Amino acid sequence: MALAIFDLDNTLIANDSDFLWGEFLVNNGYVNADEFAQKNAQFYQDYQQGCLDITAYQRFALKPLSEQTLETLAQWHQQFMQQYIEPILLPKAQALVDQHREQGDRLLIITATNTFITRPIGLQYGITELLGTEGEIKNGRYTGEVAGVPTFQEGKVTRLNEWLLQENETLEGSFFYSDSHNDLPLLKLVDHPVVVDGDDTLIKFATQQQWPIISLRPE
Repeated sequence: MALAIFDLDNTLIANDSDFLWGEFLVNNGYVNADEFAQKNAQFYQDYQQGCLDITAYQRFALKPLSEQTLETLAQWHQQFMQQYIEPILLPKAQALVDQHREQGDRLLIITATNTFITRPIGLQYGITELLGTEGEIKNGRYTGEVAGVPTFQEGKVTRLNEWLLQENETLEGSFFYSDSHNDLPLLKLVDHPVVVDGDDTLIKFATQQQWPIISLRPE
């Protein structure tokens, strides 16, 4: 048995759930459309270029959550899943997850996106364990602040190491599947790094390292 770790956005699903959540809020009139859409697009571009200020972005992403009750947010998320996420679930990703499950591997998602957005998506693949950026909750409401270390770049390694200690797990025989060069710190740490539909920077590096490169997208 080994640990099989998966990135989520553009790895297990065919788009970025964080960016799509912003689109969902804009298209349903839940936020100021012009201002939010512009900032959402800029942050996503920063992410792709590897220069994202993760704390500034997470405060931006968590602010709309702080303005609603948890009950309202749950209703919104159900609508979001139906409209935006279910169409981009990947059968090949499910098959890969199932293969690791059948081998007896422990399944874990590590994603920079906040857990409010991502935990239900992980459950769609039958993955119950997930590390993501945590939004602070006080008195039953999101505050708009980040709780703890965001799971981004080196932050994924930090949070994973804490989790390994807590769960008495090791990285012996471990796998990590990701599409993004932002995940190089963790990809370099596991025994079996695998690039999934990678960005150009990651594919170049993976090719030099002779890492496996696969696609989970429909042919």
